[in-house]
Amino acid sequence: MISVTNLAVQFGKRVLYKDVNIKFTNGNIYGVIGANGAGKSTLLKAISGELEPTKGNVEMGPGERLSVLSQDHFQYDQFTVLDTVLMGHTVLWDIMKQRDALYSKPDFSDEDGIKVAELEEKFAELGGYNAESDAAALLSGLGIKEDKHYMLMGELSGKEKVRIMLAKALFGEPDNLLLDEPTNDLDLDTVQWLESYLSEFEHTVLVVSHDRHFLDSVCTHTVDIDFGKVTLFAGNYSFWYESSQLALRQAQNQKAKAEEKKKELEEFIRRFSANVSKSKQTTSRKKMLEKLNIEEIRPSTRKYPGIIFQMDREPGNQILEVKGLRAVTEDGTVLFNDVNFTVEKGDKIVFLSRDPRAMTAFFEIINGNRKAQGGDYKWGVTITTAYLPLDNTRFFESDLNLVDWLSQFGEGNEVYFKSFLGRMLFSGEEVLKKVNVLSGGEKMRCMIARMQLKNANCLILDTPTNHLDLESIQAFNNNLKLFKGNILFASHDHEFIETVANRIIELTPNGIIDKMMEYDEYIASDHIKELKARMYGE
Repeated sequence: MISVTNLAVQFGKRVLYKDVNIKFTNGNIYGVIGANGAGKSTLLKAISGELEPTKGNVEMGPGERLSVLSQDHFQYDQFTVLDTVLMGHTVLWDIMKQRDALYSKPDFSDEDGIKVAELEEKFAELGGYNAESDAAALLSGLGIKEDKHYMLMGELSGKEKVRIMLAKALFGEPDNLLLDEPTNDLDLDTVQWLESYLSEFEHTVLVVSHDRHFLDSVCTHTVDIDFGKVTLFAGNYSFWYESSQLALRQAQNQKAKAEEKKKELEEFIRRFSANVSKSKQTTSRKKMLEKLNIEEIRPSTRKYPGIIFQMDREPGNQILEVKGLRAVTEDGTVLFNDVNFTVEKGDKIVFLSRDPRAMTAFFEIINGNRKAQGGDYKWGVTITTAYLPLDNTRFFESDLNLVDWLSQFGEGNEVYFKSFLGRMLFSGEEVLKKVNVLSGGEKMRCMIARMQLKNANCLILDTPTNHLDLESIQAFNNNLKLFKGNILFASHDHEFIETVANRIIELTPNGIIDKMMEYDEYIASDHIKELKARMYGE
């Protein structure tokens, strides 16, 4: 349990929030949402003690332990992977060190023996004899194989360190857990493992994430930072989003009578309660929604970019034909082989692989940026493409301002290009910023504006939600569901895949798996699991 009393955070004259009074209770998972800069990570830092709040107090239950997902991936480079995870339980780790030091003494005394006996008792109470096997199980669940458990952290890749730091935070089932972007750099299978793990977690969790499916799957409550306040709502992200959109529509419809608005809100709550996702918290969450005060539902101040893809021409019947395509890395790793398929009109295809390099290689090949090691492909004569690459670095190696940068990719006057930038929430003097100083999220919004200029009938998107905030992801997702042309994409965003794709192609070293089915059905199918094992040579 975490109690926040009269909390205020202020930087200079800027007040992020004040008068925050919330009690986070055991057995609940709280998703913290808010626009960029609203103070989501700052709230977690204030609760953890990393940041001293301007005012107020944060307290936990007596004897409770707090664990935080560390963002410093170099702090433990001199320790082994397993020891790094064990250090997540600070009390147990301290006992282990004291115990080992005493056992290694050459002049072990009777007094040392008494001390060791006390430590052994505490060690056993804390589950110390199962600690290494528990830590190893966490690492395996997060995709870190046993042969790496005794390697030094400094020998591992950045993505592997992310998973180990997550295992460290989860180790020992802390009473209170703070997770800031825990799904970053995790593949879809590992995110699914984490969802399952947290669904069985009995303690208090606060999580910041841009992954909507993850928030919906695990969260019992939503903590919304808006209007300079921190407000607690029952329900997950989808409930918050749909209710705020409903409130916005009602605010825009001034003619609607107050009683009609109330009935509409009550009906929305009933409908959402009936369809709430299945989890251990379903019953209690439904009761909370039914008790929700409809006056608490209000429009958000968030701004959503205007992501609107239109086509200059309808695609013909011939879209893309791929025959025998093969890609191999410089070190000889086969990314995919014998890839054969035809894209049909209306197909929205998500490409999957256990090796994310496979999707990027495929997209680079069909865009003419990389040579395949075998096979060929052919686009239909009516097809125009717009490509969003995974790595956009080369596009921003200049000191052009945003307007001049965007004008390279289309024809029109300054007002025309400013309108596209305005859709992507660049306004006023912002459009005169140099592109080489943009953040990752700003660069992505520029690349999306560039794509919109093309009015293409086939969109190729390599991990399009990277660096985007929840508002941009939601707007992007909403438009792709309505797009009438073809979409070829890769993504780590479960919700994005489930709501956009109508066809799944998994690239493997031994051919492809090609299915017309929903993503949730695909990952749950035992037949698909058996097929994947064969295709990956397991």
